[in-house]
Amino acid sequence: MNRTLLLLSAAGLLALGALSLGKPPPPPAPPAPPVTDTSHTVAQPDEPPATTLLPHVMSLPDDGALVLSGKLSGSYIQTGPSEAFAWLEVKARPNPAAARRVPVNLALVVDRSGSMSGQKLADARSAAVELVRRLTAEDRLALIHYGTDVKVLPSRPVTEAVRQELLSAIANIRDDGSTNISGGLTEAAVALRPHLREYRVSRAILLSDGQPTTGIVTEPELFHLTRQLRDEGITVSALGVGEDYQASLMRGMAEQGGGFSGFIEDSARLAEVFSRELDQATSTVARQVELRLELPPVARDAQVLGLPSTREGTTLKVPLYDLAGEQSIRVVVKLTLNTQVTSDALPLLQASVRYMDVPRDMRAETKLALSAVVTQDASLVRANLDREVRVHAVRALGTQQMRAAAEEMKRGNRGAAMGLLGNARKLFGSSADALSGELAELDQTQAAYEGASSDDEVRRESLKLYKKTMKNFGENNAY
Repeated sequence: MNRTLLLLSAAGLLALGALSLGKPPPPPAPPAPPVTDTSHTVAQPDEPPATTLLPHVMSLPDDGALVLSGKLSGSYIQTGPSEAFAWLEVKARPNPAAARRVPVNLALVVDRSGSMSGQKLADARSAAVELVRRLTAEDRLALIHYGTDVKVLPSRPVTEAVRQELLSAIANIRDDGSTNISGGLTEAAVALRPHLREYRVSRAILLSDGQPTTGIVTEPELFHLTRQLRDEGITVSALGVGEDYQASLMRGMAEQGGGFSGFIEDSARLAEVFSRELDQATSTVARQVELRLELPPVARDAQVLGLPSTREGTTLKVPLYDLAGEQSIRVVVKLTLNTQVTSDALPLLQASVRYMDVPRDMRAETKLALSAVVTQDASLVRANLDREVRVHAVRALGTQQMRAAAEEMKRGNRGAAMGLLGNARKLFGSSADALSGELAELDQTQAAYEGASSDDEVRRESLKLYKKTMKNFGENNAY
């Protein structure tokens, strides 16, 4: 290398060094996102079972028809992002007038569309006859049946003469036209409204295969309709007819309408279903029941597992069904939190239940607040987890997977359905002793589904699984 080239190379190196020294340092890597503590949600592989049993927090005593109680999944929450559960129970007191049957204002809405032809319409007619035979002259009944058009027999006290007229009209219902569910419910409301003040319990009972083809046909709009009727004081029960009925639609209308849902498999179940529906209506102690969850600033989100809810600002509203004496509803709420260390217990959830108290004929409300202490000590959090709420939470999480599996079964996605059932099994397995019954039922479902050789058998297993999810979610408004 000659001298000139050497000098140029050295100069270049010096220049590069100078540039390097003057270059600003690279920006620091962004901090890793904080890890969400899932102590309340997920059991660790080496974690011993929770043994703590926290006391229930009870609503303030009053003379109302409903009592609200609940507790959190632990008495401590770890600082920063975390998840926790709240378990709530709404329970009706014994009916003080249990010996006195409550007269009811009813509308029976029967689907007679073309899709109901044959055995389905025959079962619907038999169900209608069963109801008419059980009513007394203290009760009112309007009979509505619909295809594309809607026909109405007006609301009247069910005297013997009216009973015979109703039975004759039911016998002459023939299948015809499209499925106008909204038209039938709208006419039911027209028949019921004039008597809402006279009767403390008013109910529309829908019998259908749940496949709307005219009028309002979308699920959200039909749910909105039944919610409007409920807000007026008209409870809506939705009973499915035929194995191919739309379970999610009928269930959703009952949830939003505050009533019961069920499936009339055959004539043998008619007496049972209508006995329960009428007993429920005539012994109601609380209607227009709504659970309200008020979230504090530390609660980033809340999810009510298995039940519909709407959020307005920091309030979550959950419509619940009418309650007869000593009936109850269990609700599991998953909370997403972000907290700082506190010396005192921090409010995490304020719950209230608003309802119409039937025995006292007045609006009522009961409420409670749930709190926990925030700590940086992870071992303290785990040592104070509630074993009872952990089981309720795991059951609800697994049941979410089961419900999704039922939907995949209906769609014919066998692989997806089996995968979701496997997810449910893993969750139940984390509390195998407490959830042995759920595990056994899940095994039966998997075996039956794997052995199903026809679309009808698959549909039947899907329906059975959907029914199991309602029971697991703590819902007692299904037949």
